[in-house]
Amino acid sequence: MKKPKWVVQKEQQKKAASQETIWLFGIHAVQDALRNPQREKLRLVVSKNAADKLAEAIAVAGIEPEFSDPRSFAAPLDSGSVHQGAALEVKPLNWGRLQDVALAAGDGAPRLVLLDQVTDPHNVGAILRSAEVFGANAVIGTQRHSAPETGALAKTASGALERQPYLRLRNLSDTIIALQEMGYWVIGLDGEANLTIEQASVDKLDRPLALVLGAEGPGLRQRTKETVNVLARIQSAKSFGSLNVSNAAAVSLYSLQS
Repeated sequence: MKKPKWVVQKEQQKKAASQETIWLFGIHAVQDALRNPQREKLRLVVSKNAADKLAEAIAVAGIEPEFSDPRSFAAPLDSGSVHQGAALEVKPLNWGRLQDVALAAGDGAPRLVLLDQVTDPHNVGAILRSAEVFGANAVIGTQRHSAPETGALAKTASGALERQPYLRLRNLSDTIIALQEMGYWVIGLDGEANLTIEQASVDKLDRPLALVLGAEGPGLRQRTKETVNVLARIQSAKSFGSLNVSNAAAVSLYSLQS
């Protein structure tokens, strides 16, 4: 009997969390990792076609590729992984401490995205892409019950994982409090909130802002709701319907452009 998709994802996440290395796959994810000087690269497995596409990045990384037939690929990937003939074994990235990213210098007031038990790696990967596009300082999840750095996450992020800080911290409420002490105004996304994001941030766009999004279905936990500065919703044209968490992150970050 075939396991449900969510069971397979849970097993993959547990396995990834316990491993010291991960396998990235797909042309874009591998190419950006090869170009990232901060990424410790251990083993590159490629098809001849993929090696041609990655030739410049391979030269930059200075790594010797192992060639493999894409139909019997040598890298230890899940059978459903769309690897495009490229896989790279790496060490996870270390983005430093919360204050390192929250107080990092940049253009305009800083923005952060906090995720309250968002476990789907595809959602987190898409959020990392949006965070990079809209100039967020970092995406922050929890150590438990959140998507770890995996090949599936990196492929969905399409290279953003190599540039967009992704931290997983022990306690989300403590993280929110620490950010508030650094001067952040923290907005929790809640479909039942009275205020829209625009109303909740109307006089706050020139200060550090953090968005907190919960998993689809359960949303924000009660403790999280009690810790943020304000709850807000995305204004919709109709009285029904909702966005998935990655789309909600993109719309919310766009709303906070100063």
